[in-house]
Amino acid sequence: MPALTLGVEEEYLLVDPESRDLVAEPTPDFLRDCKDRLGDYVTPEFLRCQVEVGTPVCADISEVRHHLTALRRCIIASAERHGMRLIAASTHPFAQWGRQKHTDGPRYKVLDEDMGGAIRRMLICGMHVHAGIENPDARIDLMNQMRYFLPHLLALSTSSPFWGGHNMAMRCARLGIFDSMPRTGIPDRYESWGEYERMIEKLVSAGVIDDSSKIWWDMRPSSKFPTLEMRITDVCTRLEDSLAIAAFYQCVLRMLSRMRQRNMRWRIYPRIMIEENRWRAQRYGVTKSMIDLGRGDCVPFPALIEEAIELVDEDARALGCQKELHHARTIISRGTSACRQLETFAVAKSEGADDHEALQRVVDLLINETAADLPSMN
Repeated sequence: MPALTLGVEEEYLLVDPESRDLVAEPTPDFLRDCKDRLGDYVTPEFLRCQVEVGTPVCADISEVRHHLTALRRCIIASAERHGMRLIAASTHPFAQWGRQKHTDGPRYKVLDEDMGGAIRRMLICGMHVHAGIENPDARIDLMNQMRYFLPHLLALSTSSPFWGGHNMAMRCARLGIFDSMPRTGIPDRYESWGEYERMIEKLVSAGVIDDSSKIWWDMRPSSKFPTLEMRITDVCTRLEDSLAIAAFYQCVLRMLSRMRQRNMRWRIYPRIMIEENRWRAQRYGVTKSMIDLGRGDCVPFPALIEEAIELVDEDARALGCQKELHHARTIISRGTSACRQLETFAVAKSEGADDHEALQRVVDLLINETAADLPSMN
């Protein structure tokens, strides 16, 4: 059984409390302030209005809770000291990507030269979860099987219904933007670690990538750590939602590992079928249905999640994350961040606000909810 240790990365946006727009040029003192308190657990992103945090390696979800709580609290406090506010959302409701400025540094310059407009409009944020899987062949085998569940995780995380001031009629507009980059989407199936490595070597030999860190699939073997990195999800506005997704991911991987020990495996479905559910998660989030690929029928999303919770109940008990896993039910009943953003916008409009005023209210919601669920740390 792999260790299934956890590491979580989250990306946030910095906003001006008066205009509610993004802060295109935060003072350099902000990042220095964060670095003084958090060291390498905080890093800049391609755009200056973004900041990323990452937990250390965590043995279980309780450690993830401890570190993510501390990281969020520290970044929020630092932002406020420098006259800004923090939002955890995968898109800003009305900010314009063309007004943003990218971070100085050789890495970001190379990205800009290599990707052009595709990277310049990456005004999006995500959440990545690493799970420790020491054996490389097991990493590939579990990736092949875990692909089935990626749309479920995406649906639970959605926080990007608006883009550039427009209601996109989607719960996740982020992936539509991210997919303009190369080497994205659901990964192919690989028979072994060796086959995966040979594919990477061919791309490197052709001169199109430097290494496997330039593979930006929805899930990938990490280029730095012995982990399987889940990358499909939006960043969750509420901390408890982030923890539910990390727990869901860890539990399903443990269930698949148990099956592997018995020489069994989850059925491998064609990528096009998984991508159809990926699209339904982008479009509808938790509000409609997905295809039960085994049955071949569309099933209401809450029913699919209930089946999944029952499937991994043994694993949640063994991992000590039943509370976090069961929070998936709360996400469905309360709605994801995208649901609450759309509701806030609709209510503001019904009360006479114009579109911009309504979108400003959405930003206020995001500021408040990003700081929710954060008990003080001892």
